[in-house]
Amino acid sequence: MAHNVVVVLSNAPDALLAKRIAHVLVEEGLAACVNLGAPSLSMYMWEGQLEGSEEIPLAMKTTQDRVQALTERLVQLHPYSVPEVLVVPVIGGLQSYLDWVRAQTAPQ
Repeated sequence: MAHNVVVVLSNAPDALLAKRIAHVLVEEGLAACVNLGAPSLSMYMWEGQLEGSEEIPLAMKTTQDRVQALTERLVQLHPYSVPEVLVVPVIGGLQSYLDWVRAQTAPQ
């Protein structure tokens, strides 16, 4: 059953913070794995101004049961007042990988 595995998407303003976020979330069992992408330019409107900044994409694999705790911890670690947090459902995948995600993120 893949229905409870999700991917949480976010970003970080630099590689050092991205690595710290990944380390903490995995170490605390909130994410089974965090992928850090290549730096990319994000364009967005913020407080009426067009902004452009380089960010490091983050893709976090976890379960629906851990999303709230992961989100709360991410907000604590993140410098943005409104960090990106998008939860994407997983509708399938290699069963052994999905089982591994569930095992890694099971509350201790």
